[in-house]
Amino acid sequence: MTMHLDEFAVATKMGRALGITPDFPAVEPTPRWVRVKVGDQVVADSRRALLYRQYGPKPMLPTYYVPVPDVAEGVLTDPRRRDDGSVLYAVEAGGRRVEGAAWTYHSPTGDFAALDGMVTFTWWDDQVTWLEEDEEVFAHARDPHKRVDVVASTRHVQVRVDGGLLSDSRRPLVLFETHLPTRYYLPADDVQMDRLEESETRTPCPYKGWARYWSVRHSKAHRDIAWSYPNPVPENPRIAGLVCFYNERVQVVVDGQPEERAASPFG
Repeated sequence: MTMHLDEFAVATKMGRALGITPDFPAVEPTPRWVRVKVGDQVVADSRRALLYRQYGPKPMLPTYYVPVPDVAEGVLTDPRRRDDGSVLYAVEAGGRRVEGAAWTYHSPTGDFAALDGMVTFTWWDDQVTWLEEDEEVFAHARDPHKRVDVVASTRHVQVRVDGGLLSDSRRPLVLFETHLPTRYYLPADDVQMDRLEESETRTPCPYKGWARYWSVRHSKAHRDIAWSYPNPVPENPRIAGLVCFYNERVQVVVDGQPEERAASPFG
C-alpha cells in the first residue's frame, strides 16, 4: 500500500490536473493528538505523529505516521518485508485480526528520514478507526493546507442532464474546496427529486462527513451523479440535506452561462 514509481507518476499527473504543484509527498509535524482503534481497543496513541501528505489513489492520501513505541505492544504481527523495502503488518487487537492494516514507509531517507521507526495504518477498513483529538476522522488525514468554505449565494444555478432541466435554484450554497471544482449545494425543493433514486453508494470525506448518492431513474449512464450529506461534520453544518451534482458529469448553468465541464478525478 505504499507508493511505487509508477504510482508516483500517476499521483503527480493527478496533482497537476488538480492544480497541485508536484512537490509532494511531504512530511511535517502535527500538533494533533492522534489515535487508532481496532474495534473498541486503542492500538496507537500518539502526541508526536507526523503528517504525510500525498494525493493519488486511496493508498496515496494524507495519513499520519506514529512512532512504533506509541503503538500498543503486540498488536503488530506477522511482519512481511516487501520488494520496495517497506514492512507490512497484520494488526491484532480485541480478538480481531486485520490483514495488511499497518506498514512502514518504503524509503525513510532524505526528506523522509523522519519516518524511520514510524508506522501508519489503513483508513479503508471499517474495523479500523482514526481519531484526531476526540473526534473520528474518515477517509484520510485532514490537510492543514486545504480549505473548505461554504458561502450563501443568489446565483441562478441550473443543472441539465441530456438537455433536460433537473434543477433550478436561486439559493445555492457555494462550496469552495482547495484543488477541486466549485460545488453548488441546492435545496432539495429546487431539484426534481422524483427523477432521481437513491443508490447504495456511501463515501466518507474528512472535511464533510458521509455522503449518500442519487442516480437518474432508469439510466445506466447517469449513476451516482448527485450526493448529499445528511449529517455533515460539525465544521460544515450548512450543507446538511442539500443536493450537489458532479459538475464533471452534468451541464451546470450559472447566471445563464453554461460552465465548462470540470476536470477532476471524479469525472
